[in-house]
Amino acid sequence: MKYLIIAYIIIVNIFTYALYAVDKRRAERRMWRIPEWELLLFTAVGGSLGALFAIHGRHHKTKKGKFIFLVPTFFMLDCAVFGYIFWRIL
Repeated sequence: MKYLIIAYIIIVNIFTYALYAVDKRRAERRMWRIPEWELLLFTAVGGSLGALFAIHGRHHKTKKGKFIFLVPTFFMLDCAVFGYIFWRIL
């Protein structure tokens, strides 16, 4: 069970990072963009670490207030939830 949760965390963070990277590339080329709600959705369901790496590593969404506030908030919530799962349940 714990390996499935670890695999989920890894996969969702890689996917979230990729979404942010693709959106950044599309923004630079003035192409169709990934909706912000979709980026935040994957951030909220466990991809907050990938989102943090993308925001700081690719300098994407650094001036958007909701991303500056919500991504670290989701990261703290993810740490609390996954920490609780590993500490209490597994």
